[in-house]
Amino acid sequence: MTIEMQMTAPAVTTSAARRTSDYASRPTTWFGDVWTSTIRELRPVLHNPPSVLFAMVQPLVFLGLFAPLLPESEGGSALQWFVPGIVTMTALMSASFTGANLSEEIISGSHERILVSPLRRSAVMVGKALREVVPLVLQTLIIVAAVTPFSFDLHALGVVVGIVVLVPFSIGLASLSIALAGAVKDQAWVFWTVQQTAVFPLLLLAGVLLPLDGAPKWLRVASDLNPMTYVVDAERALFAGDWSAGTVLAGLAASAIVGAFGLAVGVRGMNRAS
Repeated sequence: MTIEMQMTAPAVTTSAARRTSDYASRPTTWFGDVWTSTIRELRPVLHNPPSVLFAMVQPLVFLGLFAPLLPESEGGSALQWFVPGIVTMTALMSASFTGANLSEEIISGSHERILVSPLRRSAVMVGKALREVVPLVLQTLIIVAAVTPFSFDLHALGVVVGIVVLVPFSIGLASLSIALAGAVKDQAWVFWTVQQTAVFPLLLLAGVLLPLDGAPKWLRVASDLNPMTYVVDAERALFAGDWSAGTVLAGLAASAIVGAFGLAVGVRGMNRAS
């Protein structure tokens, strides 16, 4: 009887191990890997919702202290002009910080474990970039809710379409941030130096804080070469309920170009990571 039990136990163990092995080796689709990576990246946000509110401190400070200094626009309140720029700025800042999470993973060694996992590297990168869509939506809604009682004319459909326009822009910037963090590896100070150096010229040249109508010619030329300029113009039109096809399509095209370029650079960097 003892001998029979000893012979049966390994058989059961072997059978369980075989089932586990078959499950682990079951092929997954690329989209399945993206979903797995995205959920993994979103867990810290979902487990710590106040982090989204903490990220709103700077935009709300700009709204509270900077907007009152702006003159009234032809369309009414200065908020109508200023808020869409702040929403775009929030998307830029949040997406450009994405690489900081990767830097922490590289230093802790968890990123190396992800690279040797069965997940496709391109899917891992896309999942990390898609993580920024949730904070983008939440932060935009918070900003709009905060300014609507203060002479801000709300056009709900325009806000929704504005968020859609910002999604590729945010994903592209997040991908570039991830590529930068992967390139500098554990040299986090290099990441922050490049990030800070790039972000503020983009903001100023896009006319987020101040209009560039009276700017010198060289500054206007630099602004025309900045994709974010067209995104901001589209956001201002949509938030005002203006559906001018030229402005909106130009912003959508600029956002799509940033998204495609960022994804291409990010996927290439992730595939070459070691």
